[in-house]
Amino acid sequence: MNKHIIVHDLGLVNYQDALDYQLRLFNQIIKTKIQNRKNNTEIETENHLIFVEHPNVYTLGKSGDINNLLLNKNELNDKKIQFFNTNRGGDITCHGPGQIVCYPILDLDNFFTDIHKYLRFLEEIIIKTLNDFGIASERSENETGVWIDPDLAFSRKICAMGVKASRWVTMHGLALNVNNDLSFFENIIPCGISNKSVTSINKEIGKHISLDEVKKTIIKYFVEIFSAKLIKGVN
Repeated sequence: MNKHIIVHDLGLVNYQDALDYQLRLFNQIIKTKIQNRKNNTEIETENHLIFVEHPNVYTLGKSGDINNLLLNKNELNDKKIQFFNTNRGGDITCHGPGQIVCYPILDLDNFFTDIHKYLRFLEEIIIKTLNDFGIASERSENETGVWIDPDLAFSRKICAMGVKASRWVTMHGLALNVNNDLSFFENIIPCGISNKSVTSINKEIGKHISLDEVKKTIIKYFVEIFSAKLIKGVN
């Protein structure tokens, strides 16, 4: 089993371009797995961890409700915000500059074949990362993602998650609010949950945080929690 992970730090990337980048890696892993089964071979599959920021964009999961988008097409155009239907899990979310979006493209056959466990591992990575920046966060029962004060009336989500898996290969991933403009969330019902708010690292601790430092911390805990090895970076 190959537990080496290649990190791709792509910077600010249009959502469609990032999706195409994901799909290229995702499809290559699946192709290798199909060839291995067909030819009875054991060619190693790769694992990738992609970091991006996106220009302002709303994305809707395959089980999401379009009514959770509170803008019509003309209003989206006026605000210069893109919208995409996606094949990930979850409902609607918002991406924008200052937010860290992380797309793990993993062959879970290299780690474990359990999607529930995979999501809990992603949550744990973010919980540990936030703790390093002085923020106590938790899971919320029956709701994927990472939250601040999830059991209180003023609970707020700081990290959204939505994934897709096929043949135990993953794509899509998580979005951690760091320095992004949270006002863009006012145009949606985030994740389809109307009675809770969103927050960011910046809002919680009252200062601007280096995205590079947060990404380094995410990588540190990704390697630790997945018992993985970092082999190189791609910029």
